[in-house]
Amino acid sequence: MVFAIEEINNRNDILPGVKLGYKIYDSCGSIEMTTRASLSLVNGNGEKTSVTSCSKPDTVQAIIGQTSSSPSIAISATVGPLHIPVVSHFATCACLSDKKKYPSFFRTVPSDYYQSRALAKLVRYFGWTWVGALCSDNDYGNSGINEFIIAAKEEGICVEYSKAIFRTDPREKILKVVEIIKASTSKVIVAFVSYSDIGFLFKEMALQNLTGFQWIGSESWISDMNTANAEWQHVLKGSMGFAIPKAEITGLREFLTKLNPASDVAIYKELWETIFDCKFPTQDNAEIKHMCMGNESLDQVQNHYTDVSELRLAHNVYKAVYAVAYALHKRYNCSREDSGQEGPIACASMMDNKPWQVVNELKKLHFTTTSGENVYFDENGDPAARYELLNWQQGKDGKIVFVKVGFYDASLQTDRQLSFNNISIAWTHNKPQVPVSVCSPSCPPGTRKAVQKGRPICCFDCIPCADGEISNITDSITCIMCPPDLWSNDKKDNCVLKLVEFLSFEEIMGIVLVSFSLLGVLFTTCIAVIFFKHKDTPIVRANNSELSFLLLFSLNLCFLCSLTFIGQPSEWSCMLRHTAFGITFVLCISCVLGKTVVVLMAFRATRPGSNVMKWFGPLQQRLSVLAFTLVQVIICALWLTISPPFPYKNVNYYKEKIILECNVGSAIGFWAVLGYIGLLALLCFIFAFLARKLPDNFNEAKFITFSMLIFCAVWITFIPAYVSSPGKFTVAVEIFAILASSFGLLICIFVPKCYIIILKPEKNTKKQMMGKVSTQ
Repeated sequence: MVFAIEEINNRNDILPGVKLGYKIYDSCGSIEMTTRASLSLVNGNGEKTSVTSCSKPDTVQAIIGQTSSSPSIAISATVGPLHIPVVSHFATCACLSDKKKYPSFFRTVPSDYYQSRALAKLVRYFGWTWVGALCSDNDYGNSGINEFIIAAKEEGICVEYSKAIFRTDPREKILKVVEIIKASTSKVIVAFVSYSDIGFLFKEMALQNLTGFQWIGSESWISDMNTANAEWQHVLKGSMGFAIPKAEITGLREFLTKLNPASDVAIYKELWETIFDCKFPTQDNAEIKHMCMGNESLDQVQNHYTDVSELRLAHNVYKAVYAVAYALHKRYNCSREDSGQEGPIACASMMDNKPWQVVNELKKLHFTTTSGENVYFDENGDPAARYELLNWQQGKDGKIVFVKVGFYDASLQTDRQLSFNNISIAWTHNKPQVPVSVCSPSCPPGTRKAVQKGRPICCFDCIPCADGEISNITDSITCIMCPPDLWSNDKKDNCVLKLVEFLSFEEIMGIVLVSFSLLGVLFTTCIAVIFFKHKDTPIVRANNSELSFLLLFSLNLCFLCSLTFIGQPSEWSCMLRHTAFGITFVLCISCVLGKTVVVLMAFRATRPGSNVMKWFGPLQQRLSVLAFTLVQVIICALWLTISPPFPYKNVNYYKEKIILECNVGSAIGFWAVLGYIGLLALLCFIFAFLARKLPDNFNEAKFITFSMLIFCAVWITFIPAYVSSPGKFTVAVEIFAILASSFGLLICIFVPKCYIIILKPEKNTKKQMMGKVSTQ
């Protein structure tokens, strides 16, 4: 501060003709002494401290300080009503940004509001979601850690514990905090602690050799060289945190090494005595052996005083002094334009003391330092928030060195505020990998997080996604339902196409059904060949050979139509399978019905005076078959016209696969086709049942009755089986019903005749056909 004031006093472009003076008070970190000092500054200049005659304002024009937040709050609250500006270089509490409470407070250090968010972003960047928190038990620590906890929650970070310490705390309280740290599961500790408080905690941890924690520090201690190289440095290996950007102040080292202890500035003598461990002669210490000679050289001294390589707080003090000087320069109209002169710049009278005008000038202030930094204050009296990210690394001499590994600039876009240099970071565990500090391991894709009851949200269990749901990111809080035509894979991290199910020709069930269908065609063809070769024999002629051949033809069609039910459904196959089935079965049943009616009519024709056969001759039989079949054709035509069957992807029956099936379209049309077949089968069964005991040696009605019994039984059981069967089994049930009923008709009606034709030819005579069965 003294260097900056003397530099300004030696310049002609700032406050020309005006000399800045100062008073320095040591508050010893005490709020009471700080308040007393601020009142002393406000109450006037008191006695003259120099023989030089000069004009002074009644009170100080500005107060530089304090270093800590709590004393700065006390100063600002005291002098705020008097509108005397207070410019602090290191009071970072976010509470000081409240202009209603502290209207004249300014600072050259960023508010902890920004540092807290920077720390939260840093913790989140490295994936640490489970951290401990420590703070100083004062305004600086409590306000800072509260802001950090708020920002941490926004970033999804949980704080396992939050404890406050202070340098005047009894050792028992410090030891309790150490025990909490030992018992914790978090491996990262965010310490928003003042440099004057943190040493008491580190000392106890060093005594217990408590290492392995990744420390994240606030700017108060992370750039403090005394803390870094104390006896507990092994506890803090790899520490990281944000610090005030360092800068270079030209001429400062030369100023520091050429101080004259004979000067009127009392602090110079104290400095000299401390550095050289001597005393200047006075009446009280005349017998002291080690006297200060005054000619000792500071050029040969190597300590923190002469080291200007880490100018952080010093640069903030430098900017604070210059801010006040520039504000006074504007306040006192130090310009040629205002003075109306063409000569050197001059200032107006300074006796017109209005401190609030200095406050107003500070609000509008904007200047550039010699190092090129722009200095200004926002509406809250805060500067631009910029920090260097420091990492404590061990140097070649074994001492800790501060390595800049990143930067934070709150004025940039959110995603660009935190940046890193291409420099390796030293971690507390001496490994290249980033330390892990989580309450629960991350949930991999395919699972979701389920918060553990009564614990923070960072403590969770990983629950596998349900079937049909996926999560394709780490730490997903929900599982996403797959679209209807997709299904989750085994890992539940991706939706894949569902398995498509339909009765295909390649699978075993399809092959078996095709085999039986072709077997039926072959069997029917063989019977047709046998009947054709023996078409002139009595048993073939007696059973209406024309209807027999038509029935065999329709049975062949019935066996073949079952093939249309196998394979992937298409628009044409869906329409063909149901209509072909309906028409061929009606043709088949119509033929059987015709044969049954012929038997009944033939029996009645044997009665005297009966001429019934002329009403049911071959022509009538053909017409009846055609008429019955035509009705079914009309029903099918209406069905296909109004609402035909169509291919349909059924995603509801099975969640994990799609059933390709034929939707019947109009349910009325479908059941009308089946109902009409059932009606004809029922009529055929009734007629055959009535003719079953007619006294012929070979009564075909018996076999028709049995075949219709099988037919009706098959299709009655088909209905519940069809409704309840899942997927491709629905189609298999329908094919089975077609094949079973077709085989039933074929075997019951034609096998007995083939048996006689081939194995019992002696019974294949007209006499045997016309003979009467014994009724005994």
